[in-house]
Amino acid sequence: MALFTSVNYAKNGMTVSEILLPDTNIVADYFNGIEEAVSLINSLDPQRIAISVITYTEFLAGFDDPEEQNNFNLFVDRCLYFSIVKTTAQIAANLKRQYRWKLPDAYQAAIAVEHKMTLLTRNTKDFNPSIHKFVKIPYKLRQ
Repeated sequence: MALFTSVNYAKNGMTVSEILLPDTNIVADYFNGIEEAVSLINSLDPQRIAISVITYTEFLAGFDDPEEQNNFNLFVDRCLYFSIVKTTAQIAANLKRQYRWKLPDAYQAAIAVEHKMTLLTRNTKDFNPSIHKFVKIPYKLRQ
């Protein structure tokens, strides 16, 4: 797992806007074998996929099976990893106040905004792409 900041992109020949940050629901769909998520994640270069400390923590907290945790860690190790720093917290606090989001959603959005990434999510309730230009809804689950 490589910890990245905006400065690291140029060193790797990548622009910030090329990085995609899947929300926890997208990663969960992937590990639950949801066809749309599997197809999406498998079509991406792992060096374009960012995992936030939020998604990482939410997954670790949910594992009872060591094999599932190991599979998740192998996945994360191939991706970019973004943590929370002071500026991220400031952005998250502003977003939380402005949109009344839960703190994990505010942090996830703050990481995407701060690093100019696209947040991939199914959470249209909080992340309406017509309001939040950093958001993309890559698929909807069939009812």
